[in-house]
Amino acid sequence: MGTRALHGHVRGVRGGAITTEEPTGDAAAADTSREDAASNRLQRRAGRATARAQARADDAAGRAARADGVAAAVRARTAQAAHRTHGALTGLGAAGEGEAPVRAVELLGRVGLVGYGLVHVLIGVIAVHLAVAGRGEPDQQGALGELVDRPVGVVALAVIVVGLVAFALWQGLGAAAGFRWTSGGVRFRKRTGAGAKCVAVLAVAVAGARLLLTGSSGGSSSTRTETASAALLALPAGRVLVAVLGLVVVGIAVAAAYTGIARTFSDDLDYDRLPDRLRRPVEWLGVVGHVARAVAFAVVGVLFGLAALSTDPRRAGGLDQALTTLAAQPYGTVLLLVVALGFVAFGLYTFAESRARRV
Repeated sequence: MGTRALHGHVRGVRGGAITTEEPTGDAAAADTSREDAASNRLQRRAGRATARAQARADDAAGRAARADGVAAAVRARTAQAAHRTHGALTGLGAAGEGEAPVRAVELLGRVGLVGYGLVHVLIGVIAVHLAVAGRGEPDQQGALGELVDRPVGVVALAVIVVGLVAFALWQGLGAAAGFRWTSGGVRFRKRTGAGAKCVAVLAVAVAGARLLLTGSSGGSSSTRTETASAALLALPAGRVLVAVLGLVVVGIAVAAAYTGIARTFSDDLDYDRLPDRLRRPVEWLGVVGHVARAVAFAVVGVLFGLAALSTDPRRAGGLDQALTTLAAQPYGTVLLLVVALGFVAFGLYTFAESRARRV
């Protein structure tokens, strides 16, 4: 009971006896009201403290549950990656997909596609530099030379060369007996294209290996083309041979343009291997990339024709000379930039192809 209540009851001591006086009704009601208000305040404070403690406990429990979920997801993904890696390594000697005789060749072929794409991206970047600054050697040898000058370029170039050799082997197998999911003229065209690609990719791989071993790739594509043209022109009917070679290159350009415009390259892809959101962009990269390469090949073919007409092997040229010739035309900088970006697009498409290609 409070002090005031005590004073209300105890009024004094008379002759050793304590005398008390009961509080009036209003005083008793006031005392009770004050006590109830104080009690209610304490209860509310206790309730708020309890609610805050419960909220903090619930929040901590939620964070712990989320952390457990993330940890479980990480463990699951790690286990899946380990399982896939184990399956890939243990299956290297097993039969690969399509024309790949063993899984190891299939995997190296896919790595080779990545290297093939990287070469095209580098060619495109060098061609952009040529258009903007007027310097650069925008061909396969120039791209490999740019790569080997980087801090880890030797290692990267070695990996690319190994992949390109495997890719060439893969294409050679395809040319011999591949593309069994098609038939007739379509299969013949694909096998012929695979054979040509096998030879071309092997040439790039040899240049890369020479660059690794000797520090020189043997000169630009134009230098080698001029040498070959001079040897052909020295033969009987040499002008005819060079002209025929030019027509063959133009035919390759027409085939590349058709492949891009008609999108027949999609026949070689399994789009189910790609995420849904990437399928259409990959298709457009393939269209742009094939058409850009067709333009470059067409210029190379025209250069061969000019060499045949003038009996001057210096008029012939490789990819670097073709892109330089484009740059020298009216609006040449714009033309060269468009073709350069097309080469970059083809490289990016090839990265996706390494995942989705039917081998």
